[in-house]
Amino acid sequence: MSVDELKKTIVASPFVPFTLNIADGRRIPVTGRDFILVPPEKGRTVAVYQRNGEYDLLDALLITKVTFESAANISPSS
Repeated sequence: MSVDELKKTIVASPFVPFTLNIADGRRIPVTGRDFILVPPEKGRTVAVYQRNGEYDLLDALLITKVTFESAANISPSS
C-alpha cells in the first residue's frame, strides 16, 4: 500500500477506526488518527501506537489492505 493511499484513509471525515493487514499475517488496529504517524513526504515507515503505549513500526509496502470491520476489537499485533 502506498503512503498516499494510507493518508487518505487517515484524513477521511469522519474518521472510521480501521485495521492494517500486514503481509506476515498480523492485524494492527488503528483506533484514532492520533495513533498513526506516516512520513510527511518521502519514506515508507509507518508508526502505529496503541492506547497501552505499545507501538509497531511498519514498512507501508508490507500493508496488504485496510479493513474497517471491528478494528477497535482486534488486539495489537495479533
